[in-house]
This record gives sequence, structure tokens and C-alpha cells, in this order.
Amino acid sequence: GVGKTHLLDGVCARTLELHPGASIVSLSAEQFTNGFLQSLHGSGLPGFRRTCRSADLLVIDDIHFLVGKRATLLEFQLTVDALHRQGRQMVFTCDRELDSLPGLGPELVTRLRGGMNAPVLSPDYEVRRGIVAALCARRRLAVPDAVVHHVATHMTRHARELIGAVNRLEATSLMLGVDVTAEMAEEALADLVRSSARSVRLADVERAVCAAFGIEPGSLQSSRRARTVSQPRMLAMFLARKHTHAALTDIGRYFGRRSHSTVIAAQRTVGEWVARRSPVVLAETEWDVEEAIRRVEDLLRAG
Repeated sequence: GVGKTHLLDGVCARTLELHPGASIVSLSAEQFTNGFLQSLHGSGLPGFRRTCRSADLLVIDDIHFLVGKRATLLEFQLTVDALHRQGRQMVFTCDRELDSLPGLGPELVTRLRGGMNAPVLSPDYEVRRGIVAALCARRRLAVPDAVVHHVATHMTRHARELIGAVNRLEATSLMLGVDVTAEMAEEALADLVRSSARSVRLADVERAVCAAFGIEPGSLQSSRRARTVSQPRMLAMFLARKHTHAALTDIGRYFGRRSHSTVIAAQRTVGEWVARRSPVVLAETEWDVEEAIRRVEDLLRAG
């Protein structure tokens, strides 16, 4: 969904460019498990271990698959130890943070924490736009910029959603014999947009605004009136009105026990910023207001 496997392919390709004679073993966790079990029940365990433990680079995708497989986990841990002692390189991926994988066992998790842990985030708006535009160009599908924007704005979870949306547009265009337009795209993708949407709470909005601009958690609910807090708070109220079903009084109460009229004023103020494309100061940094809103909405959609 976010391109972990593609990144691994790139790592392997780049390693061979830099070190043409390097020995690379690249497996999914399922392939590692199947290879280990087959060798265990036959007579090929020494060969399996030799293959994995003599590699210059061992790449294993989706190690969350190993959870609950005690014998395979032990073999994997021993393989990691053997390669580490030899100074070899290892790259692993999983679909969640290590804290969410207690089934790997504390000893293995500790070893994995000793390496470099790099999160792979969902693609942001500009990346999503680029993916959609590239897909359409590759298929020679004429798509207006407004449609590219529509797809990139609403299909936010992973690249497969974007591919599915482009597939739907192409199929609809061919079946109906019409060009892709903004109206056609909205109708053709309506059910995909609904399924992609997620329920947003006030706490989600607060967390996204704080994360997007490096604001201390809790600041938006404080009584502080400094511009570095008040403008992000107004933005949060605006987005709360846009993305949640909360009432004005609930929004005001959540963001510092303010009245519903304060929320209305904040909504009007941010709307004027957008209309005038005014810069806005968030955490002592000046932002284009549309870029600031898009940055927060990307985090909201990513969850």
C-alpha cells in the first residue's frame, strides 16, 4: 500500500549497482517460513542456513507474518545474530510499529530496535497527484487537472486506492464512450470516496494540527491568546466544522471552553484567509493557508 516492497526492490538494485558481486537473499516472511519448515522436515536445514547466513544483504518483507510462529521466530533471530556478528547488512519491513508486534518476542524486538527504524508514511497530496498523473499519462488517458486533484484529495490511504480510481475512470470512459470530466469523475468515484472516508473526532483534529506544525499538545485547549496559539486554534475549529459532526458548542467547549460564537468567528476568519490566500502564522512559521490546511487534512486522512 505505501510501497515497502518497491523500496526493498530499490535497495537490492542499488546494492548490486554499488557492489556487483554482492550476494543478496530477498524473501517474503512467508517464503522464509516455508523454506525453513521444508528444510526442517527434510535434510536441507544446513543448506537453508548457509544461504541466509552467508548473504551480504538479507532482505525480508512483512516480518509481522512471523508472529506466533515460535520455531520460525527462533530461526529468524539466530539468523539475525549470525549476520550481525559478521557485519552483514539486513533490511526488514512490517506493516506496523514494533510496539504493536509483541508477538515477535522481546529479544527479537530489542535486536531490531538496535538498527535504524524508518517509518514509511502514506503518500502526501503532492505525491498522490504525481502518482495519478503518471498513471494517466502511461495509459494515455486524458484527465483534467481538476480530476487529478479530486482523486488525490479523496483517495488518501495508499497507492492501490489511486490505481483503483484510475481504473474506474478509464473503464467508465470506455464503456460510456465519453471523456473524463470532473462531473463524470465525481459520479463514477462516489462509492470509492465514501469507502475511503473515515470518521474524524475533535481529538483527531487537535492531534493533526499539533503534529503538522510542531505545536505542544494541549496548547489548543489552553486559555493562551498569543497568535502562535490562537491562529492554529482557529484553524483547528475551522477543520473541526469541516470534518466532524460536532456541534458548535461542542467544538468551542473542546478548544478551551469557548463559546459557539467564537467558533463561528474562527470559521469566518479562516474562510477569509482562504479567499484572500493570506499567509498564516503557525508555531512561529508563516504558511500559505491552503498548504497549511492540506497538510493537516493529509494527516487526518492518514489517521
